[in-house]
Amino acid sequence: MSDDEERVTMPFKFVTGFDARFPNQNQTKHCWQNYVDYHKCINAKGEDFKPCRQFFLAYHSLCPSAWTNRWDDQRENGNFPARLDT
Repeated sequence: MSDDEERVTMPFKFVTGFDARFPNQNQTKHCWQNYVDYHKCINAKGEDFKPCRQFFLAYHSLCPSAWTNRWDDQRENGNFPARLDT
């Protein structure tokens, strides 16, 4: 790169890091766990608690939107298969 060229800073795209609990290529359980952890976190600490955002970014990175939309509908209807109040 020559001195007269300007460097362009690109926005950082979040990528979920390695989690030893999910060592396999199939990340379905990793997606599910981050979704559940996010909702448990905001139920316990509130929406403004910054560390909850890590779970939010992780499940948005890993999970297909159709899954999260279906899980959101299930939570609203009261038939979500996991307890989020603990």
